[in-house]
Amino acid sequence: MSSHTHDHLDEHPHPHDHDSDHNHGHEHAHPHPHDHDDGHHHHHGGGLWGWISTIFHLHGHSHQHGELASDQAFVDNQEGIRTVWLALAALTITSLLQIVIVAWSGSVALLADTIHNIGDGLNSVPLLIAFYLARRAATRRYTYGFGKAEDVAGIFIVLSIAVSAGVVFYESIQKLINPEPMSNLGWVTAAAIIGFLGNEAVALLQIRTGRKIGSAALVADGLHARTDGLTSLAVLLAAGGTWLGFPIVDPIIGILIGIAILFITRDAIVTMWYRLMDAIEPEYMEQAEAVISGQPGVEELCRLRMRWMGHRLQAEATIAVDPHLTTLESHHIAEQVRHELFHQIPMLSETIIHIDPWLEEPEAAHELTLHHESVPRPLA
Repeated sequence: MSSHTHDHLDEHPHPHDHDSDHNHGHEHAHPHPHDHDDGHHHHHGGGLWGWISTIFHLHGHSHQHGELASDQAFVDNQEGIRTVWLALAALTITSLLQIVIVAWSGSVALLADTIHNIGDGLNSVPLLIAFYLARRAATRRYTYGFGKAEDVAGIFIVLSIAVSAGVVFYESIQKLINPEPMSNLGWVTAAAIIGFLGNEAVALLQIRTGRKIGSAALVADGLHARTDGLTSLAVLLAAGGTWLGFPIVDPIIGILIGIAILFITRDAIVTMWYRLMDAIEPEYMEQAEAVISGQPGVEELCRLRMRWMGHRLQAEATIAVDPHLTTLESHHIAEQVRHELFHQIPMLSETIIHIDPWLEEPEAAHELTLHHESVPRPLA
């Protein structure tokens, strides 16, 4: 079996026709182990500060190889963290502008909407914590690392989107039952425009970055920002209807926006369900199968499994090779497969390749374990 973690950048300082025993990533040839005890330990302390220091890695040291996830995963996490901070900054500016308008207009309704927007902006905090956690390397307790923290944060985000839909429906129905004329139309319009533009800008940023780095939770947070933008758009349209003498437009548009948010909620739920259940997009499976089957020396791809760990992919494959090859030759084929997978699928961070002998009756190679596990076969 051949396995190690390969978190690579595109810029490889070594030639690609290197020997298969050359390790990528951080397994260097220097004598000190990578989980080194180099004499200065990090004391986080106890209590709240210790917990915060552990999550955000507040050590003040430049070396992070032993405690942070390696190269490409770290780069992607940094981009995710930067995106969430930018989103929080944009939402803060949006809320501050709305607060100024509330102060000038004295509108209680606008104040409630502004407080709602501030609360929704705070929903990005769990995602921010998840990205910081995901930077940390695997431990003996969390042997697969902390990437799944993103999916946990995604659950909270999906719940927030659903709550937003419920609030919109409730307020719209209340307005149908007990209609109230909308006042301060100018201020309401200004606040609605600011709210829509600010939230939609955040949505575009988060969805684009989330898709780029493969973070379903970041995409879900972007969808949440879009629901808030749609809510502001509903207020804008309602203000226009009221100005034209049709106040009934307000609750009707609210219900329509609520329905749109329900569709967004459904998409977010499906996406997070796939991630929590270790589902994988078919195109990644097809791409990996083509790469593995096309490698010289691979007689058969017996089984391939892939899953997301946060916004990074992991793969496990069983391949069959000529049984007459030496161990070193079989290992070389496995390394060639791994090397090509890493380059063809940039989001792949870890690949484990198991070697089987290519036999007419593959059961013969698994006699000892057949009563525990069936012979590896391609997944339906």
